[in-house]
Amino acid sequence: MNGQIDINGIYVHPLLIAAIVAYAVSLPIEWALARVGFYRFVFHRGLFDFALVVVLWGLLAAALSTGTPFALSF
Repeated sequence: MNGQIDINGIYVHPLLIAAIVAYAVSLPIEWALARVGFYRFVFHRGLFDFALVVVLWGLLAAALSTGTPFALSF
Protein backbone atom coordinates (compact mmCIF):
# COMPACT_ATOMS: atom_id res chain seq x y z
CA MET A 1 0.00 0.00 0.00
CA ASN A 2 1.43 3.35 -1.01
CA GLY A 3 -0.54 5.62 1.32
CA GLN A 4 -2.56 7.24 -1.42
CA ILE A 5 -6.29 7.10 -2.09
CA ASP A 6 -7.52 5.70 -5.39
CA ILE A 7 -10.42 7.71 -6.87
CA ASN A 8 -11.47 6.11 -10.18
CA GLY A 9 -7.90 5.28 -11.12
CA ILE A 10 -6.43 8.60 -10.00
CA TYR A 11 -4.17 8.42 -6.97
CA VAL A 12 -4.68 11.33 -4.59
CA HIS A 13 -2.59 12.11 -1.53
CA PRO A 14 -4.63 12.20 1.70
CA LEU A 15 -3.30 15.67 2.56
CA LEU A 16 -4.93 17.06 -0.58
CA ILE A 17 -8.26 15.63 0.53
CA ALA A 18 -7.63 17.04 4.02
CA ALA A 19 -7.04 20.48 2.47
CA ILE A 20 -10.32 20.31 0.57
CA VAL A 21 -12.19 19.18 3.70
CA ALA A 22 -10.53 21.96 5.74
CA TYR A 23 -11.67 24.55 3.22
CA ALA A 24 -15.20 23.13 3.18
CA VAL A 25 -15.32 23.19 7.00
CA SER A 26 -14.00 26.76 7.11
CA LEU A 27 -16.81 28.16 4.95
CA PRO A 28 -19.61 27.79 7.55
CA ILE A 29 -17.22 28.99 10.26
CA GLU A 30 -16.45 32.12 8.23
CA TRP A 31 -20.15 32.66 7.62
CA ALA A 32 -20.90 32.37 11.35
CA LEU A 33 -18.07 34.75 12.25
CA ALA A 34 -19.35 37.30 9.74
CA ARG A 35 -22.89 36.86 11.04
CA VAL A 36 -21.95 37.66 14.65
CA GLY A 37 -19.75 40.60 13.61
CA PHE A 38 -16.42 39.08 14.63
CA TYR A 39 -14.61 40.56 11.63
CA ARG A 40 -14.90 44.04 13.13
CA PHE A 41 -12.03 43.06 15.40
CA VAL A 42 -9.86 41.48 12.69
CA PHE A 43 -7.17 43.56 10.98
CA HIS A 44 -7.12 41.70 7.66
CA ARG A 45 -10.06 39.42 6.90
CA GLY A 46 -8.42 37.55 4.02
CA LEU A 47 -5.35 36.75 6.06
CA PHE A 48 -7.50 35.62 8.98
CA ASP A 49 -9.58 33.36 6.73
CA PHE A 50 -6.44 31.86 5.20
CA ALA A 51 -4.97 31.24 8.65
CA LEU A 52 -8.22 29.55 9.71
CA VAL A 53 -7.99 27.15 6.76
CA VAL A 54 -4.32 26.42 7.53
CA VAL A 55 -5.09 25.68 11.19
CA LEU A 56 -7.96 23.38 10.26
CA TRP A 57 -5.77 21.68 7.66
CA GLY A 58 -3.06 21.14 10.25
CA LEU A 59 -5.54 19.63 12.70
CA LEU A 60 -6.86 17.27 10.03
CA ALA A 61 -3.33 16.32 8.95
CA ALA A 62 -2.37 15.61 12.56
CA ALA A 63 -5.47 13.49 13.03
CA LEU A 64 -4.72 11.54 9.84
CA SER A 65 -1.05 10.97 10.61
CA THR A 66 -1.43 9.75 14.20
CA GLY A 67 -4.50 7.64 13.63
CA THR A 68 -6.21 9.10 16.68
CA PRO A 69 -7.61 12.59 16.54
CA PHE A 70 -5.73 15.26 18.47
CA ALA A 71 -3.20 12.84 20.01
CA LEU A 72 0.07 14.53 20.81
CA SER A 73 3.23 12.51 20.73
CA PHE A 74 6.51 13.87 22.05
